[in-house]
Amino acid sequence: MAAPHVAGIAALLKSMHPNWSPAAIKSALITTAWTTDAYSGEPIYAMGDIPKIADPFDYGGGVTNPNGARNPGLVYDMGTQDYINYLCAMGYKETSIKQLAGKNSECHGGVASGSILDINFPSITIPNLKGSVTLKRTVTNVGNPNSKYEVIIDPPQGTVVEVKPMYLLFNPKVRTMSYTVTISTSHKITTEYYFGSLTWVDGMHQVRIPITVKTEFPNVFGD
Repeated sequence: MAAPHVAGIAALLKSMHPNWSPAAIKSALITTAWTTDAYSGEPIYAMGDIPKIADPFDYGGGVTNPNGARNPGLVYDMGTQDYINYLCAMGYKETSIKQLAGKNSECHGGVASGSILDINFPSITIPNLKGSVTLKRTVTNVGNPNSKYEVIIDPPQGTVVEVKPMYLLFNPKVRTMSYTVTISTSHKITTEYYFGSLTWVDGMHQVRIPITVKTEFPNVFGD
């Protein structure tokens, strides 16, 4: 039953913010979601043969918070070109991208450029971290034009997460800003998935995205 509920909430958000893109609506739903019980503050559990505390593989961004999504503060927006850049980074040919996008598309000279990690999703997932990696995200201010946000980092176990800049200053002329995230692992073996988060706060909003990391360590004993 989650899909019809989310579809209804998305329709309400679109009626309130008719200029928002599908990506902006998705971002508002994810970044404002609850990751603990909204009433008790207790952990959310994933039910199964052995119940466990839920993680992003169970609930994605969390449990939908309709009131919070109405006023998310910041959104991770995307347009058609962002998806085309993602396909280019994955190595798709321009002819294939044209079939998908319905228009001519260029991959900067026909070669893959950028990183698939840079697609502006309201989440960060690295399934094969070796050493460290740096990626970029861009946020658009949809709240108070004059806002200052500070980052709060909850790194996945065994990792160091560095964000630059650590503060975002918005004004009527500056509505969109980018930041970089560098994630380094201290693990010396291949690990399971570990989870954390990155949250921008301004005293009124908490714009949270999940971080999922799995360290992949080379097999130095292989043939």
